Amino acid sequence: MKCSRCGKELLEKDTYAHEGKPMCEDCLMEVGLHTRQCEPWSTYLAAKERVGKRGTEGLTVMQQQVYNFIKQKEKTTRDELKANFKFTEAEMDAQLTPLMHSELVKERGVANSLYLTVVR
Repeated sequence: MKCSRCGKELLEKDTYAHEGKPMCEDCLMEVGLHTRQCEPWSTYLAAKERVGKRGTEGLTVMQQQVYNFIKQKEKTTRDELKANFKFTEAEMDAQLTPLMHSELVKERGVANSLYLTVVR
């Protein structure tokens, strides 16, 4: 995978997403952003809150729709998700964050692109 800004070859563990495109940490900082990795504490709390719940139980209706869209497509980009639901970047992040913290959805790099996928 390569950085979409500078073209540097990246390892999956060194890849960050900005507007649905893979970036290296240096370029991410140049555009004024910081690396945003999921906080282990947030993931722990989300998992604890979901104890006894299966699948999409406990999610909002919109979160369930986003989850089902990603599941149906098997993999989708942030841009496809935004276009389908007519989300702003902030609205999309608000729906994805609980899904990612609950470990229901992950973002994975495949062939120079980042895709949202359902965790199986």
